[in-house]
Amino acid sequence: MSEIVLMSDPKVVAIPVSECGERMVDVRTAGSLLVDARKQDPADSFAYLREGVLERLLKAQADLPQNLRLLFVEGYRPPSLQRQYFEEYASQLRSAHPEWPAQQIHSAASRYVSPPDIAPHSAGAAVDLTLADAAGNELDLGTRMNADPEESEGACYTHAHNISEEARANRRLLNSALTAVGLVNYPTEWWHWSYGDRYWALTTGIPTACYGPKEITPLG
Repeated sequence: MSEIVLMSDPKVVAIPVSECGERMVDVRTAGSLLVDARKQDPADSFAYLREGVLERLLKAQADLPQNLRLLFVEGYRPPSLQRQYFEEYASQLRSAHPEWPAQQIHSAASRYVSPPDIAPHSAGAAVDLTLADAAGNELDLGTRMNADPEESEGACYTHAHNISEEARANRRLLNSALTAVGLVNYPTEWWHWSYGDRYWALTTGIPTACYGPKEITPLG
């Protein structure tokens, strides 16, 4: 397995953003994705994505086998909420590893939650999703979505070996569909995919990101 570049890596932070100004759209009304409400927030931020990201997801879904669907769980995440998630997980790590220095905590936290200043979710560039059958039942992809590395014993990593062959095959199918339309995966989270953000730019060798973190208030 090749070395994983974490979201906190200086190479990611160094990627400049040339914000293209593309609008956010509500995936519940702008497409035909199955939408799960488990991450719904009071402002319904979760359901928004950049228009170009949604277009790619719809193309990926159209190319899936006829009996399968993409199941959308979370898109946009306001910077304040991203900061809350990051600090909560970092706090858990500090409690579990009081001997770790601050930089190690920051790096380890970024395996599971992106640092707020570069978070793809806060740019509307990232989506957490999985596969479902035609009736909306989730397929087995090895762990629950949003399982952290400690809970899953590393099985949340996209190329983990400690999952079943069925789960591995389903991950390959999801990976194939999404990479074909230009999205990139964050390899510590099989469910996290993005397009147009800094991590995408680094992964694809493109010099600048086109989507940067932003506030969208009110949504619509």
